[in-house]
Formats: sequence, C-alpha cells, structure tokens
Amino acid sequence: MSADDVQGRRNQWGVPRVLPGVAQSNPEARDAMTDGTDETEQAARTRSRHRGSTFRRELPFLVLIALVLALLIKTFLVQAFFIPSGSMERTLHGCTGCRGDRVLVNKLVYRVRDPHRGEIVVFKGPPSWQPEFVESQPGNVVTRLLHEVGAALGVAAPSNKDFIKRVIGVGGDHVVCCDSAGRITVNGRALDEPYLYPGAHPSDQPFDVVVPKGRLWVMGDHRNDSADSRAHQADHLGTIPVADVIGRAFVRVWPPGRWGVLSVPRTFGQRGLVSLALPVLGLVSGGSWRSSRNRRRGCRRRTRRSGRARCPWAARRRT
Repeated sequence: MSADDVQGRRNQWGVPRVLPGVAQSNPEARDAMTDGTDETEQAARTRSRHRGSTFRRELPFLVLIALVLALLIKTFLVQAFFIPSGSMERTLHGCTGCRGDRVLVNKLVYRVRDPHRGEIVVFKGPPSWQPEFVESQPGNVVTRLLHEVGAALGVAAPSNKDFIKRVIGVGGDHVVCCDSAGRITVNGRALDEPYLYPGAHPSDQPFDVVVPKGRLWVMGDHRNDSADSRAHQADHLGTIPVADVIGRAFVRVWPPGRWGVLSVPRTFGQRGLVSLALPVLGLVSGGSWRSSRNRRRGCRRRTRRSGRARCPWAARRRT
C-alpha cells in the first residue's frame, strides 16, 4: 500500500485509516498516518484558540448590551423593588418583623391610564413625607455604585424617599373615616378590607377628604405602622400627585414561598363606587350618557311611527 492510498483512506476526522499489519509492513503508510494525526491535532488546537480569543473580544460588548437592555427594561417597563418597611404587612412581608420581600413594578401601565382604587403603587414621596426607614449611606464611590445597582435590581434597599402604599381614593372621591361600623367609606360605599394587618382597625384617626383631581389618597395595609395620607393632611390634604407614581406593584417574587399576584381586592369593584365620583370630576357618567342616548332613540321611534316630531332636537332637524 502506497502513501497515496493511505491519504485517500481517511476517517471522518481526517485521520488515515490504516490496518495495524499494514502500518508495520509499510513505513510510508505509518509515516503518513503520523503526519496526518499531527496536522489534525494542530488544526483543532488552532480553531480552539481562535474561538477563545473571539469570545474574549466579544465579551465586553455582550456585557455592555446586557447592561443597556437591563437599563431600558428598568426605566420603561418593569423594575424590582425591595420592601424595607412594615407598612404593608401582611400583604408584603407576611409575618411580624419579616423583611426582604421583593415585588415587580409595572412602570408602563400608568403611561396609558391613571391608577385605580385598590392597586398597590410605588411613588416618590412629597417633600413633607418623612422616610419610613433609615438608610445608611455607603462610604465610598464603589460601594455607592454597587448599592445603586442592587437597588435597581431589587436586591438592596431603595431610596428612602420611595414609598409603597395602596390607593384608596382617586381624584374626585370622597373618602371618610369612619361609618357607624368603623369602616372607611369611599363615595358613601363602605370598604370591606380583609387585607388589613390582623387586629388593626381601618383607621384610628378620623378624616373627611375630597381627593383633588390628579391626586391620590393612599394608605398602608398595616394601619398602625404606616405614615400615609392620614399623617400628612396639612400638605394637599395628605394626597400625592399621580405624576409622582413610579408604577404598580403587580407580583411578589421573593421569597419563593410567598410568590403571588398582587390583585385588586373585590371591595373596590362594588357597584356605584366609580360612577359616583365621575360627576365631581366634571365628566359625564356612563349612566347619564346611556340615558341620553336611550331618550334620543325613543324620540326617533316615536317620530317614525307618528310622522310628527316628538322632540325639540328632531323638530329642529326637520326644519
């Protein structure tokens, strides 16, 4: 067997296939097999080094792209928040003295609509609102940067001027504490609040507020441990601007055993709660609009049957 025959008989990796007996009797075949193996191994090592160097060159760009995407998502879509205080127990935290719940906050939803009653919102506290927890400031630039990154990812405490509360009243609502049963009322409708901290009353502090347009009345679920709208009534009646709301907390993601959706309690969907507030805002309620439309339809039917105008607007149209 010649060297050319050996070169033509290679396996799938390019190594010559030569029988042991042939390799012993034919030195040329043995040399060809050795040379082919060396060339194959050298080519494999070259490709491996090339892939490694390419990955090292691309790694900084991949990290940069990941950081840019994370920043865009945090700024416009969803951000994780660390809950540092007990003002929302037990909806958040879950037990006395527990710390460390994380929630995801939808930052896009309030770009297309205003907050609704019963939703849990994160907002920038007005200047008169004092922090509910004391945050120790990092000592150096590197630690401060790492803390900012951790706060953005929801693994470190946020700014002490960020608050999380439940929306009780929106612009135009008449919020009162309390009725004869000790319940908070919104537009005359009493709220059934099973989410309150066990043993806590809806409010130990009376109030009677009509929420200004574009503002919100907010309260914590642990009413005995929450410095909310009740504690700041000297500043815009205790309400906060809708413009200062960062987003809606919609899901609890940490700890894993307490994962769950932060839905709106059923009491905020009771009949009559929404329509009573709309006239205060200077809007036409859905019921009034439907009544006007039905009256016009009745006029059309009566006019067609009798051939005479039955309504002032129909008479003006016929003339």
